[in-house]
Amino acid sequence: MDVSQYLEIFIDETNEHIQSLSDNIMALESEPDNKDVVNEIFRAAHSLKGMAGTMGFKRMQRMTHDMENVFQEVRNDTIEVNSEMIDLLFECLDAIEGYLEIIKETSDEGTNDNEAIIQQLNSFLDGTANAPASAPAAEAPAGESQAGSETPVSKKFLEETLDEDEKRKLKAAAESGKNVYGMTAYVQKDCLLKAARAFLVFKAVEEFAEILVYKPSQQNIEDEKFENDFSIFFSSEEALDKIVDAAKGVSEIEDVVAERIPVEEIDHAPAAEPETAPSLPAPAAGTQAAASKQPASNAAAPKKQAGKPVTSRTVRVDIEKLDELMNQVSELIIAKNSLVSLSVNSGSGTQNQAYQEQIEYLERITTSLHESVMKVRMVPIESVVNKFPRMIRDLSRNLNKKMELFMTGEETELDRTVVDQIGDPLQHLLRNSADHGLESAEIRQERGKPEVGTILLKAFQEGNNVIIEVSDDGNGIDTESVKRKAIERGLVTPEQAENFSQKEIIDFLFMPSFSMAKKITDISGRGVGLDVVKSNIEALGGDVTVKSVYGEGSTFTVRLPLTLAIIQALMVIIGDEKYAISLSSIVSIEEIPMGDIKYVEAKEVINMRGTVIPIVRLNQLLDIEPPEDEQESLTIVIVSKGEKQLGLVVDDLMGQQEIVIKSLGSFIDNSTKIISGATILGDGEIALILDVNTLM
Repeated sequence: MDVSQYLEIFIDETNEHIQSLSDNIMALESEPDNKDVVNEIFRAAHSLKGMAGTMGFKRMQRMTHDMENVFQEVRNDTIEVNSEMIDLLFECLDAIEGYLEIIKETSDEGTNDNEAIIQQLNSFLDGTANAPASAPAAEAPAGESQAGSETPVSKKFLEETLDEDEKRKLKAAAESGKNVYGMTAYVQKDCLLKAARAFLVFKAVEEFAEILVYKPSQQNIEDEKFENDFSIFFSSEEALDKIVDAAKGVSEIEDVVAERIPVEEIDHAPAAEPETAPSLPAPAAGTQAAASKQPASNAAAPKKQAGKPVTSRTVRVDIEKLDELMNQVSELIIAKNSLVSLSVNSGSGTQNQAYQEQIEYLERITTSLHESVMKVRMVPIESVVNKFPRMIRDLSRNLNKKMELFMTGEETELDRTVVDQIGDPLQHLLRNSADHGLESAEIRQERGKPEVGTILLKAFQEGNNVIIEVSDDGNGIDTESVKRKAIERGLVTPEQAENFSQKEIIDFLFMPSFSMAKKITDISGRGVGLDVVKSNIEALGGDVTVKSVYGEGSTFTVRLPLTLAIIQALMVIIGDEKYAISLSSIVSIEEIPMGDIKYVEAKEVINMRGTVIPIVRLNQLLDIEPPEDEQESLTIVIVSKGEKQLGLVVDDLMGQQEIVIKSLGSFIDNSTKIISGATILGDGEIALILDVNTLM
């Protein structure tokens, strides 16, 4: 069976299990006696082990198997949870993530056995060697059957199931000097994929043995024509315990019983009729054999008619397929805009009225379809932020600072393409808070602050944007130090610096290679810092602002668009050209008399309701011929970025329109970055999209 086809599913599900383990291990550290958390960890480790074994990743399987053993002892109250164990478990998670990264790149887990970690895991089991390796093993009759009993399982097998050809196979293997064994595996009654579980048992056994006979036949097992148990006969030179353990390691296998079959029993066993397909095998085959050993076995009970299983209500879809769907919707919107343009230019009359109604209906449908596709593409930012509590825990230990991370709004949704790229900037902001923001314990004590520093990550939706705030109750930004550094670097003169506002001084931190770290560490201070955060966020059409009070703390606010594909825009005319401005950036549109234009330091400004707003004449910026007629007033579009506002002077307004953003790629030299993309209008014309962040 080719398992490579399941690699992507394996990677996705392994990521989910790793995150579940990380979350629950964090919870276990604060609640070591919480059995629900312990059980969740055990289940996740068990699932990981089964999946790794299925895919043939033996090193990962061994690691998770040993983790599972440790948690079995925690469940049995024979081992206590302590900080040393928590640290080791996180090391295990890092090792598993290491395997996963190699698997992503090469489809193989690599050669690192992580022996040191495995030895440490096993050291936790020292002194508990007499305890059962797992709870089910204490109840299972496997050891009992191997030790021998009045009615051996093997004899039952031989008397009731083998035909002459099958006996000859077993006898030949026994006479060649190999041990011959019989094994029955019991599948959980509610298992939905019994054949798949049987296949995994065969795969596990074949690591150590050669399977000689299947009961029922291999074909009937593959076709799921068996009850809750099946039997196999195999030859091997390995210890039976090891093979039984491998079979028990398969998920949803409730029990396994096995025993060595002496060659003389094969000789004297009466022949059975060969199995005929395709009828279901009689339950007596393996079931009665086990029932004689374990009367309470589920396999011996009559099979109840199972209710219809509840199917999953979610599907995994490759993001490229969603991109393709989005592109098709984009083309549909362009076609719709073309029809709207035609309807505006066509004549009137009853025919045109009916046509107009259909156009309006089409507009509603395309808008609804666009919203539906967007909802499919939206994912909670939880997938990015859920790794941060573990990161803050590690930073707390590395920096020797007590700190705690609180997160709210993890369910806030963003377009998948935005979520994929926001992780690194947020991670840097959190590291910045932990390293630069929070003070040492001594300074916090002097300032009368709690010993444990607080970092808060808060996400929420605001209009067409998602806001993510990263704040701390730490030192805040020492603007005097930043100012001195800027003067040292020659970025500003002492005289200029005196007139700078706090915000202008803080903006220096976002300049390339401007680091305030007193020493370089692995955590921060390599000169690649807030400038990268700023450029990454602005590349997503967002912006980042800072508020800080020295001695009290800082708040970094990241504003991101919900989507990067289709936006509502205001279409404007400048000269003979059409441009688009994102509606989410626009505050208002004003008609300003020429007499109201004032000058501050030779720059044009307007006074809007007590706020002085600088204005930019877009025709000058874009090198477009100005209108020949002398104007009595200016049409000004007021746009904002954070708290800053700017007035963009345009010649005329076309109105609001839903536009599809097309990347310009390398078609033009866009070194100024004031153009963020282009769109195709209804009449087929191209309109460029102005980037408000860069204009600011």
